[in-house]
Amino acid sequence: MIPIFREDAYRKSCEAEVLGVDERGIRLDRTVFYPTGGGQPGDSGRLILEDGSEIVIIEARKGDTPDDVIHVPAPGSPSPSPGQQLVAEIDWDRRHRHMRMHTCLHLLCSVVTGAVTGGQVSDGKGRLDFDVPGDALDKEKIQQDLNRLIAEDHGVTPRWITDEEIAARPELVRTMSVKPPSGFGKVRLLDIEGVDLQPCGGTHVARTGEIGRVEVVKIENKGKQNRRVSVAFAD
Repeated sequence: MIPIFREDAYRKSCEAEVLGVDERGIRLDRTVFYPTGGGQPGDSGRLILEDGSEIVIIEARKGDTPDDVIHVPAPGSPSPSPGQQLVAEIDWDRRHRHMRMHTCLHLLCSVVTGAVTGGQVSDGKGRLDFDVPGDALDKEKIQQDLNRLIAEDHGVTPRWITDEEIAARPELVRTMSVKPPSGFGKVRLLDIEGVDLQPCGGTHVARTGEIGRVEVVKIENKGKQNRRVSVAFAD
């Protein structure tokens, strides 16, 4: 399968061929659908068949290999046959909100000093958990710093390094609970110019200015040194 979303997060649709269908869902030879993973929800959307009929896709999930994506149809949907041609189309507005928020959480990593113990991208909001002392976080300053970085409109670029390079640079890995996949020869990095560089396989906007203003909704204690920072779009 060709994961188009990995190289071009702005592709909204693509032509594809059905490779197979089973109880888990539909596999295509290429897709724009991002599967659930890395704290980011899987895309929803539709598959448009040649006769104009549609299959509603409620979620995309990871399959058996890193590039395998399973498209989960809504209950009662028709089932396509292997070899059928179709158009895969994501719910772009929802995906774009995920892209904006996921990029915002990378900025949050650069603002808060501390290892990340967990995180979640949601529609219009998101959160990261940090291993930091209880008095280390200033809500107003974090919000101010985030919006400054957004307004500075830094470029955001995905790139790849080898397994050996990531092993030699352990400081790039900020997450304590999830390690980047290795053993496949290369690891995808997200580079926010002059701000943040770390492994990530998600989808992101091309410049930080596209995120829009955000607010720090709350900071919660989730353990002895675990602090949850929740952010949301200001609009």
